[in-house]
Amino acid sequence: MATRRRFGKKLFRLIVPILIVLVIALAIALGAIVYGITRPPRRSYLVTPATFSTLSGTGRALKVTDETWTNRDGTAARGWLLRGVEGAPAVVFLHRYGGDRSLLLNLGMKVNEATGCTILWPDLRGHALQPAVQWTSFGGSEGNDLLAAIDFLRSLKSESHNQLIGDRVGVYGVELGAYAALRAASVDAGIQVLALDSVPRDQGQLVDSAVHGDVRVNAPALMFLARLATRVYFVKQYDNKSSCDLARSLGPRKILLLGGEDNKQLRDSTKALISCFANPTKSHANANTNILCPIFALHCARRKKSNGRDGALRRPDAAARRPYLTRRSLRLSFCILLRILCGIDRMSRAQSLCAPGSSGSDKNADCAA
Repeated sequence: MATRRRFGKKLFRLIVPILIVLVIALAIALGAIVYGITRPPRRSYLVTPATFSTLSGTGRALKVTDETWTNRDGTAARGWLLRGVEGAPAVVFLHRYGGDRSLLLNLGMKVNEATGCTILWPDLRGHALQPAVQWTSFGGSEGNDLLAAIDFLRSLKSESHNQLIGDRVGVYGVELGAYAALRAASVDAGIQVLALDSVPRDQGQLVDSAVHGDVRVNAPALMFLARLATRVYFVKQYDNKSSCDLARSLGPRKILLLGGEDNKQLRDSTKALISCFANPTKSHANANTNILCPIFALHCARRKKSNGRDGALRRPDAAARRPYLTRRSLRLSFCILLRILCGIDRMSRAQSLCAPGSSGSDKNADCAA
C-alpha cells in the first residue's frame, strides 16, 4: 500500500510540471494568436486619389482631402473626404478586415459623380499603414468610431457656411465594416440606408476568420480558445452582439444585403440575416425602379447582359491579392447602390444629379431631356 502511494506521488510530481508547461505554452500561443489577429496585415494603399486621378483622366479625385477627427473614446481617426452638393446626404464606405479605404475609392467616386453626395472613406482602427490606433476590436469599438465619423460629417460647413450634408446618412460596409455599420445604425436613427456586404454573424465569426487567415488552421477547439482569449483580451470591447439582434433593433430603414460565393460562411450568415429585419421584403430592380437618372438603369442593364452571370467583370491583376474586393465588380455594386441611395433623400434632379457643378455636362443634358 505504501509502495502504491509513493508511486502515485512520484507520478503526480512528474505530470504536474508537464501540465504546467503545457498550459503556459498554450497561453503563450493563444496570446501570440490574439496579438497577431488584432493587428491586421498592413499594406500600402492600392490606389490614392492622386493616382486615381492619373489613371482615370479626371480631376474629380483631386478634390478628395485627407481628414482627421477624434473618435468617441478620444483616439484619432483618419479618412478621405469628397465634398458633395450642399444639403445632399453623406455616404460612408467601410472596408473589410485586413483592407483599407483605398479598396472602395472607385465605388465612392462613382457615387459622388452620380448623386452629388458627400463621401467619406475612413480607415478602420488598426488598419492601413501607421494607424493611430494599433489594434482592431472586431467591431466592438468600430461602431462607435463610425458614429464619430458621422459626427465629423455633420460638423462640416459648405462655402455658404451652412451645414454641408443633409439629415440622413448612408453606409456601405463590407464584412467588418458591415458589422460596424449595424452597430452604429442601432444607435443613430440618422443612418437611414445600409448596404451590407458579407455580414458576419457576430464578432466571434470575425475572430474565426482572422484566426484561419493567420494560422491556416480551422480546428473548432482552436477557434473556441481563440474566441475565449480574445474576450479576455478586450473585456468590454468584446460583447459579441449578434448581427440578428442588432437588425431587430433597427426601425424602418432601407437595407440592401449582398453576399458572394467565395466565402460560404459569410454568405450563409448574410442570408440568415434577412429574417431578422422587421417586415423583410425581397425585391429586384427593374425598369420602373425610382433611380436618380434613367441612363443608369440602361447602363447597368447593358453591363449585366454583356458580362454574363451577375454582371461579373474580370478582376484586375493588381487586385487579385485582395479577397472580398473581387466578389463582384465594383460596377455592379455601383448600380445596386444607386438604387438604394434613392431612399436616402427624395431630391429632385435639379438638386442632385442635374445641379450645376454636381456632375458632368453630358449627364445634365441627359437628365434635362
